[in-house]
Amino acid sequence: MSETASPPRILSIAGSDSSGGAGIQADIKTVTMLGGYAMTAITAITAQNTRGVQGVEALSPEFVLDQVESCLSDIGADAIKIGMLGSPDTARLLAERLDTFAGPIVFDPVMVATSGSVLADEETIAGFAALMQIATIVTPNKPELEILTGRDEIADEDMFDAARVLAERHGVQVLAKGGHAGDETQVVDRIATPSGKLASFAHSRIETRHTHGTGCTLSAALATLLGYRQPLTHAIRLARGFTHAAIMHAPEFGEGAGPLGHQAVRNPAPSDQQPNS
Repeated sequence: MSETASPPRILSIAGSDSSGGAGIQADIKTVTMLGGYAMTAITAITAQNTRGVQGVEALSPEFVLDQVESCLSDIGADAIKIGMLGSPDTARLLAERLDTFAGPIVFDPVMVATSGSVLADEETIAGFAALMQIATIVTPNKPELEILTGRDEIADEDMFDAARVLAERHGVQVLAKGGHAGDETQVVDRIATPSGKLASFAHSRIETRHTHGTGCTLSAALATLLGYRQPLTHAIRLARGFTHAAIMHAPEFGEGAGPLGHQAVRNPAPSDQQPNS
């Protein structure tokens, strides 16, 4: 990349993780390591560590929108990543404000932390529909896909079908993540488009408990790479590679689900595509 090229401007709208493993903190690390310029709109503040979430304080929807407006009205953004929302009103206001955003939007429908702590109530999850309508791609894991499609349990072989149903329902591309699937040797992520196109991506499963912030990292990396104008399929491959490497380099901190090793991933940003000036 040319030294004078502007980095892609990535706005992360998500919750704060006090232990630094997930949420806004994971997003900033990911965007930065991929050569992007990270901005944030914090939706909630959590007291959290590798063992669980000890407390959550949601910020008002109006103040979340104030943060978004401050970033977009001045610096602007080449891509947006949306994670933990904090409230249904925040989801609704974001959907209204970002409906005219011209760049890619990556929506990670966060419901439960890696530790198992609930981060979205039923009313907030109901508000996800409006965001899926304006998103470029949504990145649910298997439990999230089950809730979003109203299915009690999705077998591994039915992941494509569930992703396709969600894609057609909301007119959004769906990357159904396979980390929670039953395959003990591989992680298979599947993408479905509203037009019915399907593709899959696979890598060997890493045996580790240090996976805190994996979904946040993948979605932030995907937003950054889309901010570089990478084609979606290529962006997914690179984002998965970055996340896989971060898991491999986990510093093994904490007594529970430990954070990833973003700082050790020297994955250069793409040099053949540049963001808007």
